[in-house]
Amino acid sequence: MKNPSKGITYADAGVDIDAGNALVERIKPAAKRTARPGTMAGLGGFGALFDLKAAGYSDPVLVAATDGVGTKLRIAIDTGNVATIGIDLVAMCVNDLVCQGAEPLFFLDYFATGKLELEQASAIIEGIAEGCAQSGCALIGGETAEMPGMYARGDFDLAGFAVGAMERGGELPRQIAEGDLLLALPSDGVHSNGYSLVRRIVEQSGLGWDDPCPWAEGTLGAALLTPTRLYVTGAVAALKAGAVNGLAHITGGGLTENLPRVVPEGLGAELDLGAWELPPVFRWLAEQGGMAEAELLKTFNAGVGMVAVVPEAKRDAALAAFAEAGHAAFEVGRVVAGQGVSYRGALL
Repeated sequence: MKNPSKGITYADAGVDIDAGNALVERIKPAAKRTARPGTMAGLGGFGALFDLKAAGYSDPVLVAATDGVGTKLRIAIDTGNVATIGIDLVAMCVNDLVCQGAEPLFFLDYFATGKLELEQASAIIEGIAEGCAQSGCALIGGETAEMPGMYARGDFDLAGFAVGAMERGGELPRQIAEGDLLLALPSDGVHSNGYSLVRRIVEQSGLGWDDPCPWAEGTLGAALLTPTRLYVTGAVAALKAGAVNGLAHITGGGLTENLPRVVPEGLGAELDLGAWELPPVFRWLAEQGGMAEAELLKTFNAGVGMVAVVPEAKRDAALAAFAEAGHAAFEVGRVVAGQGVSYRGALL
């Protein structure tokens, strides 16, 4: 056997196992903070366990969702502000789950980078844990992949995987009918879609991420990193109250493309664009990019992060459930005969 002192090591190839182990130890308290009924074990195993019976389900149907953050990551990397990007990751997954009628139960993340930087990785996963804590979802596992040669120094990618459950027969959408109300839940800005266009518009404007934000205090980069709002608490409360028959998470494709996903064939959605004020970030993007209103509405959320389809008799119950969770929902339209989304009034 050759002298091991002269042999190459995994660290020589750019992979630091000790740094990976140190990261796991550092994030264990954050993961523990997200524990909920059904959580069975901490981080570090080959797989993660979850007890559906302990979570209170008798005849559960599982629902799974996976997503990423897209090119919003580029702004986080370029500014070094990675503290909230993990919230985006969780939100993009769990906000989708509730649209199926499911309560998010647990979450796993995949973090890939060329060189593991302990402080950067810890901040990202702390953000993931915060998103899980806010949505009642346990962070029960994940994977950190250090892959030299695949990513430039400082670059990384994120993916998330959420699993939820509902009792059999609870799936959405259901029983949506002509005349049902459409209630809008406000967004907190651009959320996590359309950032390839956002970055192009910023480039054309001549501004940098560290320049003052044209529509708010702080820097432009910080404003555009405002995390995606989590709608889980309010949506689950409205579901338990029997107040909603459909939920649409307004992501890529905007209102124009996402609302038809929950409205049955033969029915459409009519929205009153005068029912809300277009947030300043979207007005700035539209002005800088010379965007037509139709393009804005099928690219960005335009200030509406989720839409609930509610029978008129359940309007007050739905509004109360959302308000208790901090979402100032408002009536924005109705389900009508036809197809697709039609608009009245104007945003721009």
